[in-house]
Amino acid sequence: MSKTTNKYSPEDRERAVRMFLDNAGQHESRWSAILSISSKIGCAPQALNE
Repeated sequence: MSKTTNKYSPEDRERAVRMFLDNAGQHESRWSAILSISSKIGCAPQALNE
């Protein structure tokens, strides 16, 4: 079994969640909000979709 490491700090996670909650209503779908936020904070969209 491989051990995965979390490369995002708790602060980074909180920031991403806060951005999602603050901006989700401005996008037509959850995925479009995730795409927008991930490009702003420099992470893969799949990382935010977990």
